[in-house]
Amino acid sequence: MKTKLIFVFALLVTAMSFAQDKRELKLNQETQLIEVTYFYENGDVSQTGTYTLEGKLQGEWNSYNKQGQRTASATYKDGKKVGKWFFWGEDSLREVDYENNTIASVSEWSNKSKLASH
Repeated sequence: MKTKLIFVFALLVTAMSFAQDKRELKLNQETQLIEVTYFYENGDVSQTGTYTLEGKLQGEWNSYNKQGQRTASATYKDGKKVGKWFFWGEDSLREVDYENNTIASVSEWSNKSKLASH
C-alpha cells in the first residue's frame, strides 16, 4: 500500500509540475519566506506555497485542479515532509501522516463511508 501511495503521489507531483505554465514570486518581509503561486496555462491557480530564502519548501502548500477545487494540502519544514497531508479525490479523502520525512500512516475515507450521528 505504501509503495502504491508513493507512486501515485510522485505521479501527481510530476503531472502538476508539467501542468504549470507561469509562476509568481513575492518575498514576505515579515516571515522572510518567498511566497509562490503557480498557474495553469489558462491563468487559474494550480499551487500555492512558500520557500525559505535557501530554496527549501516551507509551511503549507496547496494544489488545485483546473476547476479551482483543492486537491492536496501538504506541510513542509526546512524542505522535509511533516504532519498531516490531505489528498481529495472525486469520491474520497486520503490522509497521510509524515514523521521524519517518512510516511507513518495512511487513512482513507470515501463518500460511501457511514458517519456516526446522534
